[in-house]
Amino acid sequence: MKSFKNLKIILSFLTIIFLASPSVQSAEECFEGTSRAIFKFNLALDDIILEPLAKGYNKLPSPIRDGTSNFTSNIGTLLSIPNNILQGEFKQLGHTVGSFAINTTVGILGIFNPAEKIGLKPHKEDIGQTLGSYGIGPGCYFVLPILGPTTARDSIGLLADTFIDPFAHVTLREKELFGASGNTLDYYSVKATGVVDFRADNDKNFQTLEKNSIDLYSSLKSIYLQDRENKIKNSIEEEDEWGDLKN
Repeated sequence: MKSFKNLKIILSFLTIIFLASPSVQSAEECFEGTSRAIFKFNLALDDIILEPLAKGYNKLPSPIRDGTSNFTSNIGTLLSIPNNILQGEFKQLGHTVGSFAINTTVGILGIFNPAEKIGLKPHKEDIGQTLGSYGIGPGCYFVLPILGPTTARDSIGLLADTFIDPFAHVTLREKELFGASGNTLDYYSVKATGVVDFRADNDKNFQTLEKNSIDLYSSLKSIYLQDRENKIKNSIEEEDEWGDLKN
């Protein structure tokens, strides 16, 4: 019964996306004044909390950083599995499942990445990308507190992801899956670690962008939208290649 209710919620969100999404595939700026104010708030949080954590993280020995990055990335591939299925990317699904299985076992819970050495490198997929691969436009662009830049499509997708992500199922809803169990603290600890790892990995890039940008808000908006569009195009290209192979 609870799963049925969750499914109805997801379908409701998707309906909103279909109705709200513009026919053009470019994002439209919405609530720019509010978004810029939230952007400044997020930058202040970054200066006070995230940047110091990232700099401290970068001082750790390389094997620790690499192992942490591999671990969080491996867990992140779980979300790609249902999205690979929804996008019909069955070739990529095989890569994703194979990568997770090998790295979780041979790679000791994902601390090491032996799957990449044999050519298994899954694309990260989410509901936002899945909706984009269906031709649904991004809708409004805006900035959320703490979470940062997003669009109508991606914000709804972010919420919908928690209903189909196996890791969220085990942790947020504390349901056992294939013998694995967890709790809410596990979920947010892994997500927070992933954010610090990403911020640390891009620390120099962010400093360069901040120094050279006339309007940092517009620069980050452009980077975010281009990145999302590229990821969606990669998904579509994978589908086209798979179709050619089948034919």
